[in-house]
Amino acid sequence: MIAELIREIGIGGARYIEENLDEQFQALKYLSERQDSEVFIKLVVANALISYQLTGRGEQWWWEFARHFSNVEVTSLYEAYSTFLPTSRYNRRLVEQKLRRIKRVEGFLNSLSLEELSRYYENMRSFWLALAKAVGSEREKKTVVFAVKMFGYASRIVFSEFIPYPMEIPIPEDVRIIRVTRKLTQESPRKFWGKIARQTGVPPLHIDSIIWPVLGGADVHKAPEPLRLKLLKLYKLIK
Repeated sequence: MIAELIREIGIGGARYIEENLDEQFQALKYLSERQDSEVFIKLVVANALISYQLTGRGEQWWWEFARHFSNVEVTSLYEAYSTFLPTSRYNRRLVEQKLRRIKRVEGFLNSLSLEELSRYYENMRSFWLALAKAVGSEREKKTVVFAVKMFGYASRIVFSEFIPYPMEIPIPEDVRIIRVTRKLTQESPRKFWGKIARQTGVPPLHIDSIIWPVLGGADVHKAPEPLRLKLLKLYKLIK
């Protein structure tokens, strides 16, 4: 049943959800209009890499991030976050650990021009591998794959082009996804949703986009009727 619904929603439905129902995407659109495009993409990637152990909902954190950096000139990611994180309302745990991660990835991000970021958007698998190496982390780790997802969001906004996520990048195993997966199977989220992705043709990062906002309370009634009915069915299955 879950695979059938995901197949019916498809990549097109996932895109609609991402661009219209996901508050994280709305927050990025807000920031993109107020920040330099190259800096914007790099900020989004850095922010995704430290989006763990939050003290609020993910949607709240991304809006806090967007509003903060809409009024900040960024010359150094590390210095910008050294000021931001200690005063954050929704991401104030493990500040020193997160700043070290920003420091570790800053050189890689600084080395990329807007043109190179565009090329990475066309080959997000390469970006995924390069980012994992820069962070010094396993490529399947939650924040690494989530950073690729948010890189895709930011690049879609900047370059005005929709490119589907690669099939091989796994779903981010965050609390919402782990909780719903346990209701459906004893398999790990990565294995279960990877299997669903292959069955439906919908890449795991887009499956994440279908499930995550619904679990977070997104107003599915805003969706056009065919998609709305499918999302309501999905909600009954996973709530």
